Amino acid sequence: MQEPLPPSVAGFERKHPAVWDAFARLGESCHESGPLDEKTRRLVKLALAIALRHEGAVHSATRNALRRGVTREELEHVAILAITTIGWPAANAAMTWIADDLPPAAG
Repeated sequence: MQEPLPPSVAGFERKHPAVWDAFARLGESCHESGPLDEKTRRLVKLALAIALRHEGAVHSATRNALRRGVTREELEHVAILAITTIGWPAANAAMTWIADDLPPAAG
């Protein structure tokens, strides 16, 4: 099930449906254009969002990855890998954003 778009994005979609449709088709084409499997693509999208420090994109990538079977540990590992590339503060922020969308830990 697709979550509703944020209000600002939904407003853009209503105001500019042709642009939004073209953007959505481009996204689908990019997602399907190469040899990476679904899980890998979802982890890469998360890594890109983390590197850009884009909170909304991290939330979206996390939710999409979870819907495709990516595990909590795999998501957290992507954020940990970011520590030596983009630094502790940005990676730690990403870890908190990821945690926002994770189900409660078992145990």
